Amino acid sequence: MSLSHFQGPFEVAHHPQLEPEVKRAILASWASDANAVEGNPAVRRPPPHKRPIPIDEILDALRKVDRNPG
Repeated sequence: MSLSHFQGPFEVAHHPQLEPEVKRAILASWASDANAVEGNPAVRRPPPHKRPIPIDEILDALRKVDRNPG
């Protein structure tokens, strides 16, 4: 499964076959400053995503994984 399979952070957080550690790793990579949109630090564009993703959405998904790892 490639990262391009996921359209958004909650698809990662809710995926039934991924271990919590894998979900966290994917979401953390998306939240990385390396994926920040220049001039708009509240938005990330992780490759290969076409649409920008608000950092708040990514962090909310990370919190969901932390609250309910399964």
